Amino acid sequence: MLIPAVILTIIFKYGPMFGVIIAFQQFSPVKGIERSPWIGLDNFRYALNMPTTERVIQNTLIIAIGKIILGLIVPLVVALMLNELRRNWSKRTIQTAVYLPHFLSWVILGGIMIEILSPSRGIVNDVLGIFGFGPIYFLGDNSWFQPTLILSHVWKEFGFNTVIYLAALTGIDPALYEAAMVDGASRIRQAINITLPGLRPIIILLATLSLGSVLDAGFEQVLVLYSPQVYPTGDIVDTMVYRMGLIQAQYGVATAIGLAKSLVSLVLISVAYWTAYKFAQYRIF
Repeated sequence: MLIPAVILTIIFKYGPMFGVIIAFQQFSPVKGIERSPWIGLDNFRYALNMPTTERVIQNTLIIAIGKIILGLIVPLVVALMLNELRRNWSKRTIQTAVYLPHFLSWVILGGIMIEILSPSRGIVNDVLGIFGFGPIYFLGDNSWFQPTLILSHVWKEFGFNTVIYLAALTGIDPALYEAAMVDGASRIRQAINITLPGLRPIIILLATLSLGSVLDAGFEQVLVLYSPQVYPTGDIVDTMVYRMGLIQAQYGVATAIGLAKSLVSLVLISVAYWTAYKFAQYRIF
């Protein structure tokens, strides 16, 4: 049963790794990989000396870290709130509603967001206008673009972690809550002294595993939503690689940037799995 998956992984994941050679060449599509001249680390030096590199790395870190932090806090709060509901049908309905956006692609959600956030016809700005606020260019203003990216990503994905937290809540011994009720503990005290300590291993696990995605600020989301006017705050490593490689045809530099990002991500993922094993006893095998 694993053979088809292994074959596809080798073809589409490991096969293209041969192309990282381009990062060390002055690559020409006409000459190909075999005849393109070797230039050593010149592509890496060029990438580091680009005036936009520092800004792009900063944007990537801000967006990714913001997504990670809110992506841990929001689902935890929602899971605790859902856990307090006593009617199972309402809990299931809300759980399904918050989980649904996870299955939609950013191509679909991007079109929806462009419409609802439009400064001229978007429902969000219509509501703000009722309260006396002027139109806000959420996707065209550099001061609003990063918060919009972070919050929209959290809205799309928090349902997934909410389900994980709810599953972890079922593993907490109900006798602990009964004993707390006998001692007169309020619902808030029960949540602080029983629920949160019971969720601590899964919180640590999700937090540490998210370290590996610090440099992944969401290529598909940014590509769908950004425009040249928000490059100063919206351009990230992946979109820069896309533009330089596929649009500007600077294949060597784009490959060098992508390879450097992959090496850093490999180190971060290794640290994340070691930390998850150290503090949450999580192992892949």
